Amino acid sequence: MANQEGKPQLKRTMKSRHLFMMSLGGVIGTGLFLGSGYAIGEAGPMGAILAYLVGGLLMYLAMVCLGEVSVYMPVSGSFQVHATKYIGPATGFVVGWIYWLSWALYVGLEFVAAGVLMKRWFPDVPIWIWCALFIILLFSINSLSTKSFAETEYWFAGIKVLAVILFIVIGLGAVFGFISMETEPAPFFTNFTGDGLLPAGMIGVFICMMTVIYAFQGSEIMGVAAGETEDPEKNIPKAIRNIVFRIVVFYILAMFVLSALVPWKSAGLLESPFVTVFDMVGIPYAADIMNFVILTAILSVGNTGLFACTRILYSLSQNGMAPAAFSKLNKRSVPFHALLVTLGFALLSLLTSFIAAETLFIVLISISGIGGTLTWMAIAMAQIGFRRQYIKNGGKIEDLKFRVRLYPFIPILCILLCLSIFVFTAFDPTQRTSLYWGFGFVVACYLYYYFMFTRKKASFSIEPETTEAVAENFE
Repeated sequence: MANQEGKPQLKRTMKSRHLFMMSLGGVIGTGLFLGSGYAIGEAGPMGAILAYLVGGLLMYLAMVCLGEVSVYMPVSGSFQVHATKYIGPATGFVVGWIYWLSWALYVGLEFVAAGVLMKRWFPDVPIWIWCALFIILLFSINSLSTKSFAETEYWFAGIKVLAVILFIVIGLGAVFGFISMETEPAPFFTNFTGDGLLPAGMIGVFICMMTVIYAFQGSEIMGVAAGETEDPEKNIPKAIRNIVFRIVVFYILAMFVLSALVPWKSAGLLESPFVTVFDMVGIPYAADIMNFVILTAILSVGNTGLFACTRILYSLSQNGMAPAAFSKLNKRSVPFHALLVTLGFALLSLLTSFIAAETLFIVLISISGIGGTLTWMAIAMAQIGFRRQYIKNGGKIEDLKFRVRLYPFIPILCILLCLSIFVFTAFDPTQRTSLYWGFGFVVACYLYYYFMFTRKKASFSIEPETTEAVAENFE
C-alpha cells in the first residue's frame, strides 16, 4: 500500500481480535511469570497483591487517556506523536526514545528469561545459546507481514491466557484443599497470616512497585498498533474496555494463588513461582508443561516488544527525529532497518548471563519500568494538552468517539501516581541505580534534541488529524 506520493506505507490489517489479544498477551510475560516471585519476596503476600492493585489502577488511568487521543488520531507511533503535538517536540523526541529503550530492554530480558526457563531441562547448556536461538526465531517472525505477525501473536497470546486460567483454577483447588499437595496440607491463608499481612511493611510495597509497573507495561501496545488497525474508532475503545478488567483479574487472582502457596521468604527469581506451584501440587509432568507454556508466553511478549520497538523507530523517523533509514519498509511493509537495530540493542541482554545475573536482571527490569512509567505520564499529559486544544479549536466533548470521564481528575491522578513510583524506587539500593541510568538517558535525550534540532531551528509540525483524515492516508 502506498500514499499519494507513491511511497509504501504501513497497512491497516489488524482486526479487533488481534488488537485485543496482542495487548492482553503483551502484559502476560516476564513481569508475571518471573517478576511476581520478586514482588512477593520483597513485599510479602498481601503487600504484593496491594502493589499489583495499585499498578492495575495506574494502567487503567493511562489506558483511558491513551484511548481518547488514539481514537481521534490513530497513527503509528501513537503516544509519541501525541506527545510531539500536544506537549512539545522535545518531549515527543524523549518519549519516543525512552519508550524504545524500555521495550528494547524488555525484549532483551525476555530472551534471558527464556534461557533461564530452559535450564530446567538443559542445566548444562549456557543461557546465551538459548538467547541466540530465540533471537533468530523472533527475528524471523517479525520479518513477516503485519498480518502474519498479528495472527501468530493472536495464537501465542491465547495459549498463555488459557495457561493462566488453568493455573488459577488448579492453584485455588490446592489452596483450599480440593487438590492435595505432595509434601504439605492445604495452606488456606496461613502464608498471609503467619508473619502478618505486611511482613515487610509499606516500604516493601514501595520497593516492588517499579517491578509491578514493568509487569503491566505492554497494555499501551494497542496505541502503537493504532496505525495498522482496521476501524480504529470501533476497535480501540472495545480493546480498552476488555483489556483492563481482564488483566487486573488475571494478575490479582494469580498473585493470590502464588502468595497462598509459596512462602514469601523463599520467593525469588531462580525459577518461576508458577512452576514451583505445579511441582508442589504433584500433577505428573504439569510443571514441565507449565514451564513450556511460560516459555511460549515469554517469547510472545518478546515478539510483541520487537513489533512495538520497530513501529516507534518508524514513527520517530517519519517525524525527522531518527535516521531516515528507519522509515524504510521492505516489500512486506515491515520497517526492516528499525527491526535490525532493535534486535542488535537487545543483544546486550546477554550480559546478564555473565555479569551479576540476578542483580543486573532487576536493574534492567527497573530501567524498563522507568521508561514505561514515563511513557504513561506523558500519555496523561498529552491527553490534557489534546483536550485543551480540542476545546480551543471549537470541538465539542460530546462529539469525541471515546473520552476520558472525570476530566481532569483521571489524567492528574495518573501523573501523580507515576511520580510517586519514582520516589518509591529510590528506597531500594538495587533499583536506585536504574533511576540514575533511566533519568540520565532522559536528560541526554533532551540535551541532544536542543543541541541538534533547536540550534538548526528544526520544527516538527503534525497537523490535526481526525480518524477520517488518517484513514485516507492508508487508502
